[in-house]
Parts: sequence; C-alpha cells; structure tokens
Amino acid sequence: MDIAALLTSAGINIAVCVVLFSLYSILRKQPSNVNVYFGKRLASRSSKSRDLCLDRFVPSPTWVMKAWETTQEEMLTTGGLDAVVFSRMVVFRLWAHCLALYIITLTACTLLYFEYKCITNLRLLHITSSQPNPSHFAILVRGIPWSPDQSYCETVKKFFSFYHPSTYLSHQIVYKSGSVQKLKDDAEYMCKMLSSGCGSMEQTCKPSFAQCYFCGGSTNSFKIISNETDSIHGRTGYSDVHLNARKKECAAAFVFFKSRYAALTVAQSLQTSNPMLWVTDLAPEPQDVYWSNLCIPYKQLWIRKITTFAASVTFVLVFLIPVTFAQGLTQLDKLEKMFPFLTGMLQKKFVIQLVTGYLPSVILVLFLYAVPPVVMLFSTMEGCVSRSERKTSACSKFLYFTIWNVFFVNVFAGSVISQLAVFSSLTELPAQLAKAVPAQATYFTTYVLSSGWASLAFEIMQLFPLFCNLFQRFILGYNEDTINGFLTFPYHTEVPRILLFGFLGFTCSILAPLILPFLLFYFVLAYLVYRNQILNVYIKKYDSGGQLWPIAHNTTVLSLLVAQVIALGVFGIKQSPVASGFTFPLLICTVLFHQYCRQRFLPIFKNNATQVLIDMDRRDERCGRMEQIYEQLTSAYCQFSSSNQSECFSSQGEREDVRTPQDMEKANEMTEDISWPPVIHSFDKPVKGGK
Repeated sequence: MDIAALLTSAGINIAVCVVLFSLYSILRKQPSNVNVYFGKRLASRSSKSRDLCLDRFVPSPTWVMKAWETTQEEMLTTGGLDAVVFSRMVVFRLWAHCLALYIITLTACTLLYFEYKCITNLRLLHITSSQPNPSHFAILVRGIPWSPDQSYCETVKKFFSFYHPSTYLSHQIVYKSGSVQKLKDDAEYMCKMLSSGCGSMEQTCKPSFAQCYFCGGSTNSFKIISNETDSIHGRTGYSDVHLNARKKECAAAFVFFKSRYAALTVAQSLQTSNPMLWVTDLAPEPQDVYWSNLCIPYKQLWIRKITTFAASVTFVLVFLIPVTFAQGLTQLDKLEKMFPFLTGMLQKKFVIQLVTGYLPSVILVLFLYAVPPVVMLFSTMEGCVSRSERKTSACSKFLYFTIWNVFFVNVFAGSVISQLAVFSSLTELPAQLAKAVPAQATYFTTYVLSSGWASLAFEIMQLFPLFCNLFQRFILGYNEDTINGFLTFPYHTEVPRILLFGFLGFTCSILAPLILPFLLFYFVLAYLVYRNQILNVYIKKYDSGGQLWPIAHNTTVLSLLVAQVIALGVFGIKQSPVASGFTFPLLICTVLFHQYCRQRFLPIFKNNATQVLIDMDRRDERCGRMEQIYEQLTSAYCQFSSSNQSECFSSQGEREDVRTPQDMEKANEMTEDISWPPVIHSFDKPVKGGK
C-alpha cells in the first residue's frame, strides 16, 4: 500500500469535509436557508422564525446531538419504515466492521438473522398498527380483453360481478396519461378555445410582471402568464368528457373488494385459462402508483425486460472505458508512454501522490454520477407500476453495477483484454483475487474517502437546492419559499453506496485491514448525517414497507462468499491444504444460512399473511369502520388532480373521483423527486359528497 498517496488523498478529503461541515453548521442557522435545510418542517407548517444572534454565524455540533438522540419511533413517524430500514442498514455495517477482524462470518450471519427477524416484525407491525390502507382492499388488473361492444369499464364490472359477486365492491379504470397524451389533449382544447373566440382568453390570461434583480434594473422585466388551464377545461362541458371517456381508457383497472382477505385471494389466483389476460396483482399504495406505466400493454412487459437487460449489459461494457482510464492513472509507467509530454511533471513527488492517490477515485466518482439517471430510466422502461418498485429496481441495478465496476474491474486492472485473460480460467479466480486485492488496497481506501466522506459532506450541504435558493432570492428577488418539501430520500443511490462499502470492508478485511478504520468512521458519520437529513430535509411521499432489506441481506451474503473465496485463494498461495479444507464448509454453511433466511423471512416481504389480514378485517367490522373504508376507496386512487372531484362516471352508474385526461398530473415525468400529489383523506372521517 502506497502510504504517501493514501495520506495525500486523506488530507484533501478531510479538508473538504471539515470546510463543508463547518459551512453547513452556519448556513443551517440562517433564516433565508430554512427552506433548504428544513424543508420537511416547512412542509409540515412548522415555525421557521429565528432571532438574530451571534450564534448563527458560529459553527456548532448541535445537529449531531439531535441526530444521535433521535429514537427509532421518531424516525418511523418522521421518515417511515424505509427510513428506519436505511438507518438500521448503516448501524449493521457499523457493528459488523467493528468485529470483522475477529469473527467475520459468524458476526455477519448472526447480525443478518436478527436484523432480518427484527425488520420482519417491524413490517408486520407496520401493516397491522397503521390506519386502514386502501391498497389492502384493492388489486391491479391488467390485460383486460378488448371488446367492440362495450368499454373496458363495463367489461371489468361484468367480469368481477359474475365471478366474484359476494366480495366485489367497485372498480376504477385507468386512463391514458403521459407527455405525448398531454400534448395531444392540450392541442385539442386549444383548438376548442380558439374556435369559441379570443375574448375569454384575454380575460383569463392576465400577465403580471416581476422585477429582475440580476442587472439591478427597477423596471418590470419578466412577464409571467397565469395558468388558467383548469378554468378552460371546465368550460368544455361534461358531455365531451363522457363521449371521449372510452377513447381514453386503458386495459388496466383498480378493483376494490369488501375485505382484505378477498383482495389477497383474487390477487394471488389465476383468473382465466389464458395467463396473459385478467392478470391480477396486489395494488400499490395510492401515493406509490406510477401512473405512466399502467397503460403499457401487459404482453409487452417481457419484451421490455429483455430489452432492458440487454441495454444494461451494453451500458456496463461501455462503462469499462472510463473505469479503465481511471485505473490507468495509478500506473505511471503506462501513463508516461501514453502522454510523453507529461514525463517531466510526473517526476515530482507531490504530483505523483496526487495522480496515483487522489485523481483515479475522483474521476471514477464523477463518472458514476451519470449512472443513477440511466438505471432509473431502465427501471421505468421495464414497466414498474409503483414508484417504490421502480426505485428498488434501480437500486439493485446500480448496486451490482458499482460492485462490478468499482471492485472487480479495478481488481483485475489494466485493460479489458487483461481482464478477459484473468477470467479465462475460473479455477484460478481465488488465486487471482488473492493477488490483486492487496495491490488495489490504496485505490479502494481513497475511493472510500472520495465517494464516502466527501459525499456525506456534499449531502448535508445540499448544494443544488442551496444554489437554487440563493439564485431565486438574490437574483430573481423571490422571498417566498418555492422549494419546500419536494425532496424524497434517494434510496436508489445511497443504499448501493452503503452496501458497496460493506462489500469492500468484507472483501478487503483479510488482506488489507487498513481500510477498516476509514470505513468505520464513514459508517459513524453516515449514521448521523442521514438521520439528520431524514428528520429535517427529506419528506416521505410513499413507503415500500421495508422492501430494501432483502437487497441488503443478499449483498451481505455475496460479500461473505467473495471474502471466503479470497481467503481460499490466500490459503492456496500459501500451500495450506488444511486451512483450505476448513474454508469449504464455511462456504456451504453461508449458502445454507442464506437459503434458510429466504425461506423463513422473505415470503413476508413478498405477500401479506392471510392470518394478519383476516384479523384486521374482523377488527374493523367490530369497530364499524368498514362503511367508512368503502367510501374512501374510489377517492383514494385519483389518477388526475382537479378541484372538482365528481366529474366522472362510476362503475355502477354513479359519479366517482375520476378525472378527465385534460387535467393531467404533472408528476408523471421521469424525475423521482417531483411526485404525484395525491388527495389523502383520513379513514376516521367520512368523505363529503361520497356515495
């Protein structure tokens, strides 16, 4: 390990962290930045007034104490079960690496079992103790057969009324949405508006002006046109909505049942002899629905998954170019041959330490910033019907992408040709890993500093929202808080980062234990920073119910297996057959432990228990809340936002809470942070204007 290069990288990253954390402790106290660092509290209408005092301009560690003293119940209430799961992931790495030098496999397996058991109990408690969830009474039906004689709405009603007459309650058809459909609908309404005359347009579109603070002018510089699309849509008439409703229908619907058990039974059973028709699944939570993908024909999903897999493999192969380039910086001899004009500069000691110790990891981190949007796009193309499913899928793709590129590609350093040569014989893989991992110990340690320590400093600073806030306040002159509470926690980027560091810790602990103190400090710092962000910055718009933990379990088991394979290679190089013989039972026991946990805990994360749902149904029947729950079901799954919530036809001939496609939600875009604003009602109060 190159100690000089490591110390250079550590000094740079420590300086960056100290400066950014000090700035954060000052900037978070300024009233003008309250919407950046306390957006969650503003979203809940908490007080944001602060007195002018000297303490505002002095760095202080008060946020550290608040993050440390927060209990799990407070985290569960504030950030949801996903936030608790993420926090416990950080704690588990923390403790596993404290004991990794002594009993790595036993410690990890023991902690994995109890964590899996604890999180499983938390998931069951989350299901039973929360208010009645509309998704427990609903299923998502796709592959509805088309009929020339009747609409999808009528087809769904007839099918479930005939085959499930005792439990079927009502249904909600899904309508076409998305950017293309929105442009088409807006064009149609614009034509209708222009044909009716320009007088109404002059009355509704009244321009207002805002001052430009960038050039210091005092005149009205920006013209702002008011958005009156709702009023325009309202004047089109209710008859047009009814006539065009069938054209806007998709072959998908939410079907509601009279009990949770009935919905679960229908969702898990095959409805017809053709598996591609009347496909039923458990419905996601109303806030979690990703409406843009519901209209994708079910028969296209398998093609989309194959295409996405092929695109992912291609992207991994293309990404070998920047990874190889970054790795090439650690080899000065090759660098001098490629760039002869740098020979004189590369003779200086500081330049050598900077180029070999700091730049490779920084360059790789910069290239990796382009990966999350790409994997999120791939997950969207797969046809995920919920936002949490899309984010979980992106999390898995990004995780294995980083493990492959950061660990395996860099371990077998050099070029793509040399990497292929290494894998030419699988029997030599343990020995090759045992030789290559110590050679890359400096690189992995500097990567922990660059992607770990520095990323936490940038995370707590919230640079992009901070710059947006400063631009709006001092350039555009806006005094209102315009970015309050729209950030959700980026699980699809932060979970892979933590699991990757856990992977590096397990695999390098035998041959490069110097990395463990850096990882230990990272996990302690991450525990405080992420808890602070969940409490003050990010808001909870939906909750997957702890679906991220199986990913953490699988990755940890993979880390243990790779570490054991590396140990097997070390014992082979040392020509110790006895130690190698004791390693094989450890591999087998780890695999058996993994299979036991899959059989014992994983089904609870895949399906809801019948016993739990029946007990909840009987409890609500005794309390007399079933009628109130029925009234909430159709209004819970509102595809389109509108001020008038009764402008649609019900599946039973009455009006219900369905919107015209002209009132499209704006959250069907590709971004995850700006999500659909659902209309949520309390189950303890009846809905006005219901059935």
